[in-house]
Order: sequence, then structure tokens, then C-alpha cells
Amino acid sequence: MDIKKQLGTRIKLIRKSKGFTQERLAELIGIEPPSLSYIETGKFAPSIETLQKISEALQVESWQLYYFSSTSNEQMINELTEAMYNDENLTKIFYNLFTSIRYNNNYSF
Repeated sequence: MDIKKQLGTRIKLIRKSKGFTQERLAELIGIEPPSLSYIETGKFAPSIETLQKISEALQVESWQLYYFSSTSNEQMINELTEAMYNDENLTKIFYNLFTSIRYNNNYSF
């Protein structure tokens, strides 16, 4: 799949998860609904300015629009486990991050 289609699919996914219609998002970012439709289907590539407006309207970081990974949880766990097994410093970093999140946000695992 080309990057325009991946980007469009990602924008559509985030838009729907935030409860926006195409019409509402288009209104918020100052473009016509058909233009947003073309972006979401990969027919048009959005400008940098439009991408910034989309990320602001959807309240996500711009880089999140380009996060196309479809990695399964099992694959992520396997890759992280292998990386930590091979790198003691990485293990310490993940452990500190984990404990920080766990204790600062009162998560119980």
C-alpha cells in the first residue's frame, strides 16, 4: 500500500475513533468534505499545513498520523523481550518506565 493510502486510512481511523464525521473534520480544518474524502482514500496527499490542522483537530501528535504499524501484541512482546535480554541498559530503562507509570498513575497489573 502506498504512503498516501496508509496516511488516509490512518486519518480516517483516528477521525472515526474520535467521533468526527468527514463533514465536521473538514469544517474544523477549513477544507471541503470532498477534499478530506480524497485525502482519506489516498487520492490526494495533504499539505503540511493541512496535516498540522488535522492533528490539532483530532488532538493527536503529527507523528501519530504516520504510525502505520500493524504489529501484534505477541510480536511486540517477543521483540521487546529479545531486545531487553540482549541489552541490560534497555532492561533498566523499561523497568524504570514501567515502575514510574505503575506508581504515578496507580495502575495495578
